[in-house]
Amino acid sequence: MRDRPRFLIPLLAAGLLTACSGGGTTTPSQASNPGGAAAPPGAGGGAFPRSQTLYTSGTQWGPPANWNPLREWDFATGTKGLVYETLFMYDPNTDKFTPWLAESGDWTGGKEYTLKLRPGVTWSDGQPFTADDVVFTFELGKMETVPYHPLWSWLKSVEKVDDLTVRFTFSKTNYQEWANHLYSRAIVPAHIWQGRTEDEVMNGANEKPIGTGPYVYQSHDQDRMVWVKRDGWWATKALGKDVKPKYIVDIVNSSNEVAMGMLLQKGLDLSGNFLPGIPNLVKGNFGIKTYYDQPPYMLPANTTWLLLNTTKKPMDDVNFRRAVAAAVDTKKIVEGVYGNLVKAAGPTGLLPQWDKYVDQSVVAQYGFTHDVAKAKKLLADAGYKDTNGDGLVESPTGARISLKLVVPAGWTDWMEAARVISASAKEAGIDVQADFPDYNALVDDRNAGKFDMVLNNDRQLSNTPWMYYDYVFRMPVQKLQTVTNFGRYENKQAWDLTQQLDQVKPDDIEGMRKITSQLQKIQLQDLPVIPLWYNGLWSQTTDSVWKNWPTSAAGTPKYPPTLWRNWLEMGGTLMLTELQPVSGG
Repeated sequence: MRDRPRFLIPLLAAGLLTACSGGGTTTPSQASNPGGAAAPPGAGGGAFPRSQTLYTSGTQWGPPANWNPLREWDFATGTKGLVYETLFMYDPNTDKFTPWLAESGDWTGGKEYTLKLRPGVTWSDGQPFTADDVVFTFELGKMETVPYHPLWSWLKSVEKVDDLTVRFTFSKTNYQEWANHLYSRAIVPAHIWQGRTEDEVMNGANEKPIGTGPYVYQSHDQDRMVWVKRDGWWATKALGKDVKPKYIVDIVNSSNEVAMGMLLQKGLDLSGNFLPGIPNLVKGNFGIKTYYDQPPYMLPANTTWLLLNTTKKPMDDVNFRRAVAAAVDTKKIVEGVYGNLVKAAGPTGLLPQWDKYVDQSVVAQYGFTHDVAKAKKLLADAGYKDTNGDGLVESPTGARISLKLVVPAGWTDWMEAARVISASAKEAGIDVQADFPDYNALVDDRNAGKFDMVLNNDRQLSNTPWMYYDYVFRMPVQKLQTVTNFGRYENKQAWDLTQQLDQVKPDDIEGMRKITSQLQKIQLQDLPVIPLWYNGLWSQTTDSVWKNWPTSAAGTPKYPPTLWRNWLEMGGTLMLTELQPVSGG
């Protein structure tokens, strides 16, 4: 699943038209007729009154296929966040948790956590939300194919104390992981989901979803997902929160030209696409805004790493890995490929929101920078020499070195980045060829360890750097590595420290720093991954219909301006409560 797009792929939905804006008077019921023709993307006329409709794009790469919140990699945009909600929300900018469906949660014993639920919450079918729903949702994780099944290796039981109280009992207190579950798990209604088989739970489309959130299903078509605001959302009475758009229409991604045209013609209010050239539009008089009005323009969302297969020669040699790190000219990628839409990563790769965990003394001692001369010296000192005069080094045994760096065909920005990395490596004397296989073939080879080098950014910003180090150091290495440690790096000390970090309470910042410092020392000494740049939370907005978007400017909201999957519970929903209609929009 790629829920944080980097580029716009060729046309996916036939008949997708460039947008125009304007007022519309057609009633919503006309759009919900499955046999009726869909209005063009972004068109103000046709289906929905333009002044009440938020048009978005940038998360869906094909027709909406399911509304199943357990399928976090491919559910229709908004399924979790707009319809299904989580127990807490987490603000990555302030590192704060806000009770949501839960009113509070506390560790009430050494290995016991008690959750108090918010009273007065109802599902969209009118049924009350209770402890039964929370217990049922977490017990779904006992099914092996449910993504949070590993939780049950250290969660012993979840039980209802009363209608608004749930008690969790653990065999091991993984505080960092548990905090992540509290804002990541979408709660589903037991009265709707009971009796579903494991296949239905994970593979069912879950049409017409019933949630506790501010929106309900309205309609969908090949090129769009439509949500409509529901009456009786609990947060309006309990918290004074009210989402402003009556309709949210999420348009299936199309070509770069179409998306840009929709933005310029105000047919999109919020674009979550990677669109080259945005800096010129932000600086020009085009009515397009980004979170920052200068580089890097976007909030950071994840780190892109260069992963080296440490089970293959010469990538198993730390001196070779260090030489590669010194060879890569990340500045050329940031400026030349992205036009400063991204920011170069620090040597640890920890996102800027995690700066407080970076041990600068460790970075100063063991960090790396682009330095071709140093790369050449590292290679020479380790016995890598150019024995045939072609400008490229051979291994200490005299074996030819020719490595492939793979990124998916069609991922245009990463393809260009791979070419820069290839050129940088060759300047230092390392033969690296950029290669662009089909995405599915790349994933198969990456998971099986059949690669030399690959770019990856599969871990998003979250509440804890534990998730970052779990990605880098996870052991044991399996025959297939499907979610972490694709480079197959094995270091028992690092993995032990990662597990220790998991068992530090999230409010013990000093305890976390003590362990992350040791992890950074191992990472920078051994370089199992080479951090390159921070991908942006791609987001462009227009003020033609809606205003008061989140930006870095004083007096504006500071929530993530996005509807990306798994970001609504990090403030995207609250963004919708802060929007204001433009008069006469």
